[in-house]
Parts: sequence; structure tokens; C-alpha cells
Amino acid sequence: MPLKYQPKEKVVVMCDFSGFVVPEMVKTRPVVVLAKHKHNSKLVTVVPLSTTAPLELEEHHHEMSENPLPDKVEVCWAKCDMVYTVSLDRLDRYKYRDAAGERVYVAPSIGDEDFEAIRVAVMCALRLR
Repeated sequence: MPLKYQPKEKVVVMCDFSGFVVPEMVKTRPVVVLAKHKHNSKLVTVVPLSTTAPLELEEHHHEMSENPLPDKVEVCWAKCDMVYTVSLDRLDRYKYRDAAGERVYVAPSIGDEDFEAIRVAVMCALRLR
């Protein structure tokens, strides 16, 4: 079910990228909210997360100091060269099954250091730095 509110900066939610065209992102994946849109309350800017390490480490990749995905133990990467402004209709809370098999819905947040590193990596990707 889509979110009815703009999530805050640093929050991790799921984003359904279906309808985009390859080589754009085309599947559902976790994202970090980078910013709320100033003039449209139905838009946010996000950066995708992945548990797959980049083939070649670049300045626009950030290895998270702690994996914000509660059901994953792998290292998590922010792919800061893939910044998107998306509709709330594409977003939902992060879902996983707990040890008892129950579905759990969460919206975890990342720490300040990881968030600042993502901002710097986005600036590098956009050649603003």
C-alpha cells in the first residue's frame, strides 16, 4: 500500500521502480530518502540501496557502516549515482518476516554519518563537488 505521507530524510522505504526503462532501475528495492520535495508533498528524492557490491568502487558508491535492512546481514551499498525523485505512490514501508514468520512493516533510519556520506557521494555523482 503506498505511503500517504512524505517520509523524513534518512528513512529507508521500498520503492517500486516498475514502468521505468532499462538501464534505469526497474524493480522494487530499498531506498534512502534524501529529501522531501519543497513544493509538492507527493514527491521525495531517493537513493537506492543494494546488497550487491559495485564491480568497481567509485566515489559515488557508499558502503553503509551498518546495514539498515533488518532482515539482511550482508554489507549494504548506497548507489548514489542513481538519484530519483519519485511519487509517494511508488513507496511503501520495508517488509520482512520475523523469526516467528510474522510479516513486519518498518521504516528504519540511517545514521547521520552514513547520510552525510551519501550526500557527498551524490554531489560527486552529479559533479557538484
